[in-house]
Amino acid sequence: MRKLLLLTIIFTVSFIQQGLAATFPERPPFDKGNTAEDTVVMVEVDGDPNEILAKIEQELPNSQFRKMFQSLFTGFSLQLKKQDIAHLEGIAGIKRVDPLRTYEVTLDESVPFIGGGNIRGKLDKKGQRLTGKGIKIAVIDTGIDYDHPDLKKNFKGGYDVIDQDGDPMETTREQGLSTIHGTHVAGIIAANGKIKGVAPEAEIYAYRALGPGGKGTTEQVIEAIEKAVEDGVDIINLSLGNTVNGPDWPTSIALDKAVEKGVIAVTSNGNSGPNMWTVGSPGTSLKAISVGASTPPLKVPYLTFKSEDREISLNMMVGSKPWTHKRDYPIKEIGLGRVEDMKEVKGKVVLVKRGVIPFYEKAKTAQDAGAIGVIIYNNTPGAFMGSLEMQLDIPVVSISKEDGEWLKDQLDVNEKNYIRTIYRKEEDQIAPFSSRGPVTHTWGVKPDVVAPGVSIDSTIPKGYLGLNGTSMSAPHVAGTAALVKQAHPDWSPEEVKAAIMNTAKPIENLEGIPYSPHEQGTGRIQVGKAVHAETLVYPGTVGFGKWTREQARHTKDVEITIKNTSQKTRTYHVKPPFVVPDGVQWKVPFSITLKPGEETQVPITIDILPAVFQSGIHYGEFVVEGGKDPVRVPYMFFIEEPNYPRLMAFSFEFGDEQGKYRYEIYLPGGADEVGIALYDPDTFKFIKYLDVKENVERGLLEVELDELQIEEGIYKTLVYANKEGKEDLIETMIYIGEDIEKISGHNMLTR
Repeated sequence: MRKLLLLTIIFTVSFIQQGLAATFPERPPFDKGNTAEDTVVMVEVDGDPNEILAKIEQELPNSQFRKMFQSLFTGFSLQLKKQDIAHLEGIAGIKRVDPLRTYEVTLDESVPFIGGGNIRGKLDKKGQRLTGKGIKIAVIDTGIDYDHPDLKKNFKGGYDVIDQDGDPMETTREQGLSTIHGTHVAGIIAANGKIKGVAPEAEIYAYRALGPGGKGTTEQVIEAIEKAVEDGVDIINLSLGNTVNGPDWPTSIALDKAVEKGVIAVTSNGNSGPNMWTVGSPGTSLKAISVGASTPPLKVPYLTFKSEDREISLNMMVGSKPWTHKRDYPIKEIGLGRVEDMKEVKGKVVLVKRGVIPFYEKAKTAQDAGAIGVIIYNNTPGAFMGSLEMQLDIPVVSISKEDGEWLKDQLDVNEKNYIRTIYRKEEDQIAPFSSRGPVTHTWGVKPDVVAPGVSIDSTIPKGYLGLNGTSMSAPHVAGTAALVKQAHPDWSPEEVKAAIMNTAKPIENLEGIPYSPHEQGTGRIQVGKAVHAETLVYPGTVGFGKWTREQARHTKDVEITIKNTSQKTRTYHVKPPFVVPDGVQWKVPFSITLKPGEETQVPITIDILPAVFQSGIHYGEFVVEGGKDPVRVPYMFFIEEPNYPRLMAFSFEFGDEQGKYRYEIYLPGGADEVGIALYDPDTFKFIKYLDVKENVERGLLEVELDELQIEEGIYKTLVYANKEGKEDLIETMIYIGEDIEKISGHNMLTR
């Protein structure tokens, strides 16, 4: 039987363990690997796509044209041999070639909290009620249940990119792994029944770009974006993404071009927090509104153990019953959650490590053994989001690796161990899972804003459910944009974005420390203030790039636009930060006077002496005063090479031929060296290198490997990349074996 290899998908480890690099043996010579297999790529061109395609068909007759894109992404998708990619890149008119990537939905009532209940239905200056009426919103997602009583009045059409027809219904169980995501997103935007969305009279157009299980590809997402723009929508919502933190990924480019055509684009920031650099495309789009997740007012469960002061926050798994335990319960650690591990767990909460076995199987096994709750801790640093294939009768939650390992260490095998749940009322906290910026390469600030994304009740097929995630945050902003656009139909996407960013509320953590710009953007959205904004300043955040400490005093200029949207003449002043550190000087205009409806571009200059600064990220804000309310503009710059992850988005799978395997790694800045090392999971003894490559350019590295020639079993895998003297790792477990029955039912979506 053909060998089966399964990989636990994980997040990038931001810092290498001290001394770990020294444990690597001498590395094998550079190997280009086998490139004879077929692959699908996205080809961006500079010129007439049809003419360039004709050239390709002549020079690469074995290539196969798939889809043409001519409105937002100028180019096409193409299937060809990997060995022909270099030839393809050399053909005149080819601007860039990118591999096809997979997108997944990013899952984690709240409308009154952001001010939607106060503004919704009120009269604007023209006497119309602000409900989103007349605004067309595209939900590019898993489709929607357009028969839902809360959505059927708003549903106006759309398209199914997966099945290539005009029926964008959610995937049903008969079609494969059923979905609920798009229906939930659409309800937050415009539900108009038992529950009310932010803009309950907006028109919903559904574009099913993610199929069974909530998966889709680059070309499907771009095709959906293009169709939505062609259909004349006003707003696009994309609560989806991948883990590629790159500003020039095709989906990010397509969104930028959609905005240039007058469409407001809103996208989720991702659920890979809390580390920096975890925002993924299309959340990296410069012109879209990228949204992180914050908490509405709610009671948050925390776990405590014995007399320890440490409190562990819980993330509910998507599809899980709520955690409502109110008294102390015994807890037991059970490894990875195999059947043989489930001993003496009846009436107990079980602590399980993430990996190898899907979440649902771990939890179902625990439930069948009599457990009353499941806590799954991460196998890489930080918290994570997870989902269950079906709801169980016990709650299932996730915690960070750090909290999980600490809790495990506190358990005494010779005593009864009890945990207690305490509940704290919280609001306006950044959700631990919410991805952070900045964006690699451009060092741009993301997210732009945050919105509620925890325990959000909304529509699902044939019912309602509370879900968590930045997927739930983005539609709050899309609905807000609809109300702003209805009130100001002549405003451009850039002006709508400015209104939302300029009026956001800056928020602080539980210690009273303000969140940084790359965590919250300009803050948590406020619907009423956005609708009534009388001064617009854009861009809403500013990035000044990076300097080296060896540089002499240096200046950098940016330009912001200030627009007076009020009914009277106003004089504006740009105020630099109140506290200016040594080594920084600001140059701003003394004053700017603008008549009603007038706008102007204003130069802002920062003068820095890099040598007096520590290496790393530096940020603050300047303020534009003179309007009804001051407008805060956060800024950011770096000294020395930013400490971004040297690698991300690792995947490993079968090749197209027997005995061959394929891996992908995204390298945000390229790598001096990148490799995959295999270790014994128990002894951490080095076994072999699967591959090593040197001097790799930035972007996605795709490689095919021949037969691995190793024994059946579970192995620890360390994927490393170093650049500019810094080395980062991705750590995971892989299983190589013959017995498919041992690991049947694995769902890669739930890892």
